[in-house]
Amino acid sequence: MDWSYIIASVLSPSVLLYTLGGIILGMFIGAMPGLSATMGVAILLPLTFWLEPSCGLGMLLGIYNSAIYAGGISAILLGVPGTPASIASTFDGVKISKRGEPTLALWINTFYSVIGGLFGVLCLMVASFPIARFALRFGPPEYTMVAVFGLSMMVAVSGKSISKGVFVGFIGMAVAMVGIDPMNGIKRFTFDQFLLIDGFQFVPIMIGLFGIGEALKQFAESPVSHTKFVKKLDKKDKVVISDFVKESKDARKHQSWREIWKAKWAFLVASVISVIVGAIPGTGGDIASLVSWTQCRNFSKEKDLYGEGSEEALAVTCAANNACIGGAMTTMLTLGIPGDSVTAILIGALMMYNYTPGPLLFSEHPDMVIVLFGILIVCNIMILFTGNLGSKLFAQFTKLPRSWISVTIIIFSLVGSYAIQNSVFDVIVCLVAGLFGFLLARGDFPTGPIVLALILGEMVESNFIRTMMLPPGTYSTFFVRPISLVLIILTVLSLFGPSVIKRIKKARNK
Repeated sequence: MDWSYIIASVLSPSVLLYTLGGIILGMFIGAMPGLSATMGVAILLPLTFWLEPSCGLGMLLGIYNSAIYAGGISAILLGVPGTPASIASTFDGVKISKRGEPTLALWINTFYSVIGGLFGVLCLMVASFPIARFALRFGPPEYTMVAVFGLSMMVAVSGKSISKGVFVGFIGMAVAMVGIDPMNGIKRFTFDQFLLIDGFQFVPIMIGLFGIGEALKQFAESPVSHTKFVKKLDKKDKVVISDFVKESKDARKHQSWREIWKAKWAFLVASVISVIVGAIPGTGGDIASLVSWTQCRNFSKEKDLYGEGSEEALAVTCAANNACIGGAMTTMLTLGIPGDSVTAILIGALMMYNYTPGPLLFSEHPDMVIVLFGILIVCNIMILFTGNLGSKLFAQFTKLPRSWISVTIIIFSLVGSYAIQNSVFDVIVCLVAGLFGFLLARGDFPTGPIVLALILGEMVESNFIRTMMLPPGTYSTFFVRPISLVLIILTVLSLFGPSVIKRIKKARNK
């Protein structure tokens, strides 16, 4: 490895500047309820097209890490999670603030998010190269079943209705099949349109779904963040919405080292759980933080304080949010399967820079893998120094009218989709995807399955055809190879396991 190149790529002034810019943008995005890390990364991805890979990836990873962390700011001060990953932080964070210690709660959010993020990066560094070396043994049958296993996570990200998730997933598969057949070079579903020969570009669809779609959703919903609306609501329905809780005179600003050491086991358990949950395709920080909060409560000596303003409970959820990133990045980098919607977009970012996630990335471009590790470490260190300074400042942005932010998002989305290839067709695709995403949100359809289908559809198809070309050219190939068979079993468990467990619980209750 060229360590001089690695150090220069991580610590050069330009990379540090773009990474810091991403962190500042991520804090704004995360602190604003309704915005998300996925939306931020999707909108700004095209703007990094002309940057050096280290600069562009530094900015995107800065947004990713910072937005997940900053979601806890509004969760703690307002009781409204800025991102889904911060839902569990509302259980205890807002109660710590209401008792007169908001600065302490924000400090816990910053400190444990950073420590959890660094723990996730450590797990990524330790596990990724061995997993990648093991994955080099994979052939077409194994890659087929890896992709099928990833697609089976449609069930996990479908929310309340599995049928809706599967339906949307099949739409994503259909979109992924437009263009040239990857194996035979035959045009399909192009309707003799020249613009469809290369299929639909992944990035404009993502920008539309998570950018324009979410912005239109914000327009359709009640503008609860608008000052005039809040005043009318207060007078009519007698709902009191306070600005920020006041800090008591004797409030602590941070925890002592003794208090930090006291929470070490809870932090460790939450971080390990979150890394594992994050590595499962289709999950995310919301699931990781909720599972971590529940499990740590079960084993805690202070379980009665959980949900009542426990500092340990808040630390657990904050650590879980960012530790989950390391697990999601592990799956994405080693196998090419997105751990969550943000890593799905990061796959597109890496491919934009001619780096294909998967085991070959570690053998052909190990320097870039180490650079990614270094950038993740730098992101967490920057959050540690900027977090406490910016927490209350970025929380003030929640007072901005939601309509202003939605219009800005739509403008950035359209400009970004055009900037990828200077193509008006990409702008049209982005608009259509945005309208489709809005309709999905109104109908309570999940968008996660579309992401999985667009990423993994071609991987399933091309590797399945290659498998059928191998002797004996039958489906038995998938069952006689050990790795492929294990993946089949995992796929079946992921599809039917939840329903079987529910039936067993119902039978026990009866």
